[in-house]
Amino acid sequence: MSLLSDLINLNLSETTEKVIAEYIWIGGSGMDLRSKARTLSGPVSDPSKLPKWNYDGSSTGQAPGEDSEVIIYPQSIFKDPFRRGNHILVMCDAYTPAGEPIPTNKRHAAAKIFSHPDVVAEEPWYGLEQEYTLLQKDINWPLGWPVGGFPGPQGPYYCGVGADKAFGRDIVDSHYKACLYAGINVSGINGEVMPGQWEFQVGPSVGISAGDELWVARYILERITEIAGVVLSFDPKPIQGDWNGAGAHTNYSTKSMRNDGGYEVIKKAIEKLGKRHNEHIAAYGEGNERRLTGRHETADIKTFKWGVANRGASIRVGRDTEKEGKGYFEDRRPASNMDPYVVTSMIAETTILLNP
Repeated sequence: MSLLSDLINLNLSETTEKVIAEYIWIGGSGMDLRSKARTLSGPVSDPSKLPKWNYDGSSTGQAPGEDSEVIIYPQSIFKDPFRRGNHILVMCDAYTPAGEPIPTNKRHAAAKIFSHPDVVAEEPWYGLEQEYTLLQKDINWPLGWPVGGFPGPQGPYYCGVGADKAFGRDIVDSHYKACLYAGINVSGINGEVMPGQWEFQVGPSVGISAGDELWVARYILERITEIAGVVLSFDPKPIQGDWNGAGAHTNYSTKSMRNDGGYEVIKKAIEKLGKRHNEHIAAYGEGNERRLTGRHETADIKTFKWGVANRGASIRVGRDTEKEGKGYFEDRRPASNMDPYVVTSMIAETTILLNP
């Protein structure tokens, strides 16, 4: 009898040209990822060539039972690191049968901002730093922590090495390689300050692709933790007390910022962000007030400030950017559970489209 692993790893290309497409979308909470698969007659590389599909929105908290059909539109394609071969992952967004974006479809509004001629001309680049926490299944307590107890205080865990400092590296490395296989521009990984907490970075990515890549990277991570029997948490403050929270620091630049004289453009952009601080905070993730306390490398949620190399500021400008007079800045306010479509498009809108 074949082992289950043998069947999972069957190479379909030996017997058929058919391809499996895993359609991915965002559920009713705005953070729950859903997916289902369909068979295609052959390889597809252009999302516009893929068929639209539908799902039961009443089962995802996105439609009433008496009118439950939600339509998903394929938007971007990635290679499938689980099935491999010509099989694909398809990032979709969701619409009513009449073609209106449903309320949890944040991609639609973001795409409008990123297609604005002024935004297109500025070629906005993003680097997204996704922090997350790995939890022991059933008890929802961080991986590597004693059950019902606490590890030693923070200090040795950030970028740490060793069985008493790094917990879950096999999951993290598997995710790193799987994302690169999929075609996601993952630029690095590292262990974070709280034990059991890690980070991966996506970018530089341009415009709407930053959101697509981060969502699919999250999906791949969810699938890997599913295999490993570990729970994935994007809670911005998974453990109360003197432990670091989890954020999604967003690095950003425009063509004007990257060119000579860009430092002045950066300072004007930061000034604009300060004027809309409350609007940004409201859109930067649920529970962020538990993380943005003014301690643990954050600014207080009610305070907007920026500084060079200041990790306690709302906006951090790097030493290299200051020295070279051009470059990028980092918005440290977004929480780990932020929607990248919302955050990236909002930063572009505020810094490019809104008048001073």
